Amino acid sequence: MKMIAWIGNDVHQETITLSMYVSDEQEPRIEKTIRNEKRAVEKFYKRITREYEVRACYEASGNGYVFYRWLKGMNIKCEVIAPSLIPKKSGERIKTDRRDARKLGRYYRSGELTTIHVPSEKEESCRGLVRLREQISKEAKDSKHYILKYLQARGLHYKEGTNWTKRHREYLRSLKFEESIDQRVFNEYVMLLAYKEETLKQIDGEIFEMAHGHEYRERVEKMMLLRGVRETTAIGLITEVVDFKRFSKPRELMAYLGLIPSEHSSGTERKQGGITKTGNTRVRRLLVEAAWHYRHRPTITARVEHEKDEAWMISQKAQKRLHAKYWHLVNAGKCSKKAVTAVARELTGFVWAIMQTA
Repeated sequence: MKMIAWIGNDVHQETITLSMYVSDEQEPRIEKTIRNEKRAVEKFYKRITREYEVRACYEASGNGYVFYRWLKGMNIKCEVIAPSLIPKKSGERIKTDRRDARKLGRYYRSGELTTIHVPSEKEESCRGLVRLREQISKEAKDSKHYILKYLQARGLHYKEGTNWTKRHREYLRSLKFEESIDQRVFNEYVMLLAYKEETLKQIDGEIFEMAHGHEYRERVEKMMLLRGVRETTAIGLITEVVDFKRFSKPRELMAYLGLIPSEHSSGTERKQGGITKTGNTRVRRLLVEAAWHYRHRPTITARVEHEKDEAWMISQKAQKRLHAKYWHLVNAGKCSKKAVTAVARELTGFVWAIMQTA
């Protein structure tokens, strides 16, 4: 029977530093740096698998899941580790690739690392489209700021209403500058914004089609029963979390998304702080945005076709409970942002419950 080899991999764009631990040995049996190329990885791991049963891990990073899929293609168990949840010693000031690989190998062997879910290539592509939409939306907002700041620097202020309404855009089109260079710069800013807004419109259309396609339609429709959740939010939550059923209870999902309170307790003293903010920031933002809608009164209507639909019943319960929670916290003196964060945490539980019915 082969011995188990625990290999921590510090993966970078050009190189991979490996530390392999066997049994209860305190020092790595093998330490090596190889090129981050499929051929080099296969050569090293094929040699190791002849003698050992390999367990490999590496941190989630901008390098994606390429390394994971190389090892999966070789039938080698590999897990991707959540970077923010890797134990760190206080006072640790030295960071090198070798130290990082050693830390991964030791902690992986002792079972102290938290793994993340690796999406399929298709799921990763869908996630990429949703993230592109988020980035283009941010870029469009930046372009609007560029235009307003450019006009402000030249003493031009729109005082007839709100910015970016139909009338405001007509006002922008009517502007003429004495200097041709100023006109050229302004026109470029406006055309850049128009390009981004048109691109955003096209991406929204693609996301709408994806949300109502056979792969996501059922889950999206159930998710949209919740207040503040439409196609973009629903598909964003689904593509980021992927499999809600891997969490056995809602609190696990809350902790995974960093929505539970931090705590520093000692003896009989218990002190809780703000949320931990670990995990996926995109999902956390989407949930907080949706949570703001629950400050409004519930609008519960009886629907015959939904009377026996478990997901619909959960969404109606969410409206009552989350609306009451928000105003209970606000009336108790909590600021609205803290109240919404608490609502977002409980909303996560309702999202989990609804996704168990899909």
